[in-house]
Amino acid sequence: MESLFLLIPISLVLVGLLVWIFSWSIKSGQFDDLEGPGQAILMDDDAPTSHKVSDPSQK
Repeated sequence: MESLFLLIPISLVLVGLLVWIFSWSIKSGQFDDLEGPGQAILMDDDAPTSHKVSDPSQK
């Protein structure tokens, strides 16, 4: 029974902390665009990237 006097306040503090973290993440915009990153994986980059090849014979 004595352990409940310790576990109940600890669990209430933990729940309060989780609610605060969740509300902070909503306010900071973490859940604004849930589908965008998943769609970005499927899209191809049409613009080729130019990599300069170093040719040792041109020195």
